[in-house]
Amino acid sequence: MTGLGADVINKMKDEKQKDVAWQGKCSGTVYIAGNEHEGHFSLINKACSMFAHTNPLHQDVFQSVVKFEAEVVAMTAALLGSKEKSSGGQICGNMTSGGTESILMAVKTSRDYMKINKGITCPEMIIPVSAHSAYDKAAQYFKIKLWRVPVGPDFRADVKAIKRHINRNTILIVGSAPGFPHGIIDPIEEMGKLASTNGICLHVDLCLGGFVLPFARKLGYPVPPFDFSVDGVTSISVDVHKYGLAPKGTSVVLYRNHELRKNQFVAVTEWSGGLYVSPTIAGSRPGGLVAGAWAAMMSLGLEGYLENTRKIMEASKRIEKGVRQIPELFVVGRPDMTIVAFGSNVLDIFEVNDIMSSKGWHLNALQRPNSIHICVTLQHVTVTEDFLKDLTDSVQTVKANPGPINGGLAPIYGAAGKMPDRGMVQDLLVDFMDTSC
Repeated sequence: MTGLGADVINKMKDEKQKDVAWQGKCSGTVYIAGNEHEGHFSLINKACSMFAHTNPLHQDVFQSVVKFEAEVVAMTAALLGSKEKSSGGQICGNMTSGGTESILMAVKTSRDYMKINKGITCPEMIIPVSAHSAYDKAAQYFKIKLWRVPVGPDFRADVKAIKRHINRNTILIVGSAPGFPHGIIDPIEEMGKLASTNGICLHVDLCLGGFVLPFARKLGYPVPPFDFSVDGVTSISVDVHKYGLAPKGTSVVLYRNHELRKNQFVAVTEWSGGLYVSPTIAGSRPGGLVAGAWAAMMSLGLEGYLENTRKIMEASKRIEKGVRQIPELFVVGRPDMTIVAFGSNVLDIFEVNDIMSSKGWHLNALQRPNSIHICVTLQHVTVTEDFLKDLTDSVQTVKANPGPINGGLAPIYGAAGKMPDRGMVQDLLVDFMDTSC
């Protein structure tokens, strides 16, 4: 086969035309306003391109991206309590490829730290059912027994239920600020006290909230304690590629001190290739993404993030208010941030989702309870009324003509939710993945 040469770019443009229209229509997914040819998009694309050849593994060669990473970590830590006296003054961390890797690193670090300090060789961790699926992945990868406990009636982590599962093998408990399903902040302060009392680790998932909650608090929104100012919090994950408006593939994992973080690293002394040490799962890492994250944070500044938070919080509240005014729907809990989840006691909410999909919207389907949510980004600030109109119309369509539509996913979600054999559901998911990638 002869190579395409420069014509490969035209081939890629043709393929890109097959992507769905995502501007303003996707829950989460794209957090930057506008399109990729202008404004902030254009800026981070230039930054990524400028450093596309770099690799922070080679610290002696690419000193610029090493500096960028250190400053991204420091700036992120400053948002999350590193300047507070109660943090201990040793907050440290590293950049990773995303929220899942940040969580994996925090879990691995907690496991190894507790093995060294408490001799735990059969580790267990306890998470609310609302915690991200990355913890299941971590449990499988690192051979940790996972306890998922119910949330309370307010959909926050049930601290008493977590306490009942703590035993001599417990290494870690987990809270979210907010949780992905419903946008609700767990009682981090209470969980910190529980962790401190029992001498175990507490990880706080701030992948969604890290670049919103500090600014929402400044704007006067009621935000409970959630960061390193809370005694007992040992690690935090925060995605820069979400509300930090950095390029995809950038996240940060933070630790209360260096004694904890050292357990994240892998050092190899007996390799014929020389001495080797690596901070995260990847060896080679794309320096262009590090540079893009640094450019995003430096270009926006604190005032830029504050203004963005004002816009998305106001848009979220407009959507929440509008959903509550649709009689057939209910909002799940009381959202603390930019996620609005809603269900119905009189309609199949997944049928509503299918109608919304036919109108071009891409929302997230949830379970327990059956519901869907929208994660509000800058893409949605100007389309909240369009969203509410389409949602109202979709509800009325399902109400007048209940039943699945051709090609809709409602039957699949409905059937999966009713299957008592969860192993069968798991097998179906694996088969789906095996045929789609």
